Amino acid sequence: MRIFVRRIGFYLLAAVAAITLDFFIPRMVPGDPVLTELSTMKNAPPQALAALELQYGGTHQSMLHQYLHFWNMLLHGDLGYSLSLGNVPVTHIIAQHMYWTIVLVGLSTVISFVVGTTIGTLAAWKRGSWLESLLPITTFLQAMPYFFMATLLVLLFSVHFKFFPSVGGYDFTHSSIGVNWKFIKDAVYHGILPALTIVAASLAGWIIGMRNMVVTVRDEDYVLLAEAAGLPKRRVIWYAVRNAILPQVSSFALALSFVVGGSLLTEIVFSYPGIGFTLLAAVKSLDYSLVQGIFLVITLVVLAANFIADIVYVALDPRTRQEA
Repeated sequence: MRIFVRRIGFYLLAAVAAITLDFFIPRMVPGDPVLTELSTMKNAPPQALAALELQYGGTHQSMLHQYLHFWNMLLHGDLGYSLSLGNVPVTHIIAQHMYWTIVLVGLSTVISFVVGTTIGTLAAWKRGSWLESLLPITTFLQAMPYFFMATLLVLLFSVHFKFFPSVGGYDFTHSSIGVNWKFIKDAVYHGILPALTIVAASLAGWIIGMRNMVVTVRDEDYVLLAEAAGLPKRRVIWYAVRNAILPQVSSFALALSFVVGGSLLTEIVFSYPGIGFTLLAAVKSLDYSLVQGIFLVITLVVLAANFIADIVYVALDPRTRQEA
């Protein structure tokens, strides 16, 4: 129980520090979002400047006043309005685009984890088999930058062979967003190349990590005793995997935390309507409210995932509780 309380205290302090940075970082970017927005309006009355100033918490007021105003809005669940996207609530924009990122990056991460962990286990248990030949290939793919691999896939499968579309999350000229088979099929079709990029770039880490852990655990006494006792092979493998997978579980929890942040470069290359692509557009347009809202959501999700990973690891590994 003491460990749980200490973890909560640590992550609460980390959350306050992260939220403070979330406030100051956008304001370090040169430019004034209010003047930028007014420049797009013709014959804007003086009242418009005052209204925008109030909406942004007074960009010409003291930084302390803006900071307190930011916390007041945050505690009321108000992340402000995005001027660059038509004065739409930031929460609405984040919810709309986060769905695309969670589906794409979330499913890709789960697929990469399951496939990589399985291949790593089999490669360690059947050393010298053809499965080990996958290690240099996947390592080479992981060494490639995301944007470079994504560009190669676009040139190969979209431009040359024309198998898949190169941009977008769906064909907006033929499909409308909704729970219908036509839209789902179109969204899956557009998401194959971005998902393939993420899986190919992250597969090697799961394979190598699991393989090395299984190789280490396989020589433990309890595994050798289980084999000597003539237990079924599947059961022996389960004994080894149950302990070897502990670091993988922690890494998987942390990987899921970055799902919300999305794969920024991949989304940019494919113009995928996820949260990463939206963040880039918000930075370019000096949209403080949207940038702060996206950073805030990403930060809180990462902290929550780290907290859950800590608790799960303590629950799974008694040695951690003893050390604590």
